[in-house]
Amino acid sequence: MGVLQEENVSNSALPLLSLNHVSYLCKSVEESAKFYQEVLGFVLIRRPSSFQFEGAWLFNYGIGIHLLQCNSINDVQQMPVKINPKDNHISFQCTDIELVKKRLREMGMKYETALVEEGGVFVNQLFFHDPDGYMIEICNCDNIPVIPLSSSACLMLKKPESYVDAKKSKALKAVEMETRMMETLFANMSDIAM
Repeated sequence: MGVLQEENVSNSALPLLSLNHVSYLCKSVEESAKFYQEVLGFVLIRRPSSFQFEGAWLFNYGIGIHLLQCNSINDVQQMPVKINPKDNHISFQCTDIELVKKRLREMGMKYETALVEEGGVFVNQLFFHDPDGYMIEICNCDNIPVIPLSSSACLMLKKPESYVDAKKSKALKAVEMETRMMETLFANMSDIAM
């Protein structure tokens, strides 16, 4: 009986609430703080006075960004030459990507766009770097429903060609894809309930 209880605890979700903050090492805390305020609309907030190093805390949209002054320029990554959407990044949900593009153009900032499609649903993505080369994505990702996967549905994590013949995947209609997604959702919810 005790083993079963331990097993349930190890498989259950932790009492986490949400993402609190991301922390970035910066060449210039002042320059990076200005970027996050002017480009993304973050607000400087009070930082604990017990810290013995330079930094800044910013907050907006339910998330904090903590900036830490680097000790050496070698501690911070070099600005990537090219914007790579597959690089590590933080992503912000947005209702008006065109407005963000306009602001970036006005500021002379480079950016890349991408369009993702899943079963007839489209997601627009916009990628750019902060002053320290950290990638930022702006998207309307909430267009794609969040569907939990059970351990038996791990095939969904692979490339579509690995579990569906490429010709068949092109032939699938949005209705068929939605049906498959709903079947998977119901199966996963059953697994969670048990």
